Amino acid sequence: MVKAAGLSKVVPNGASQLTILHEIDLAVMAGEAAAIVGASGSGKSTLLGLLAGLDTPSAGSVHLDGVDLFALDEDGRAALRAKLLGFVFQSFQLLPALNALENVMLPLELAGTAGAGQHATAMLERVGLGERLAHYPKHLSGGEQQRVALARAFVMQPKLLLADEPTGNLDPDTGAGIIDLMFALNAAAGTTLVLVTHDDAIARRCQRQIRLHGGRIVA
Repeated sequence: MVKAAGLSKVVPNGASQLTILHEIDLAVMAGEAAAIVGASGSGKSTLLGLLAGLDTPSAGSVHLDGVDLFALDEDGRAALRAKLLGFVFQSFQLLPALNALENVMLPLELAGTAGAGQHATAMLERVGLGERLAHYPKHLSGGEQQRVALARAFVMQPKLLLADEPTGNLDPDTGAGIIDLMFALNAAAGTTLVLVTHDDAIARRCQRQIRLHGGRIVA
């Protein structure tokens, strides 16, 4: 489902250059759950952004479900993301002008899916927010906002889910509930999961851990 080869990211750093990722090679099979772990600054979020095509590499390639991601232009990558993957951000990334239902309906409407309201309502009920459909993000707790974000990510039934520190802005108890919900939804849908986390307990719930150090895979 995910294959990266020779993936590198180099950015300007004053008069020199900073290498964030060094020739990363990895593969994640369909239906597998993999955690990307490592210390802060090891390149975890950069790697996830490259795997999603949200950033472009300095060298190397990424194939998603057999498609060469960076052989596509920006519009092509966006279309592939809409078709193939869901993304859960640490900061939720909900649209403040839309209520919970509208936030979850949005990807369905962009894809021209019939019955967007019914599908979105059913998914919000599944994550325990059936009574919060009309609430705007500012009126939801952090845990509720992340549940809306999970509903939005799963409502399109993606083949691939990418999650970047999805509990990073939540207290431990709320975060544990979000992780339980994410793994339950993931198992029910048979989705491939790639999760960035600094929490070894969360990583151990995945079938495999990919450990980064200094921009290189070390385990």
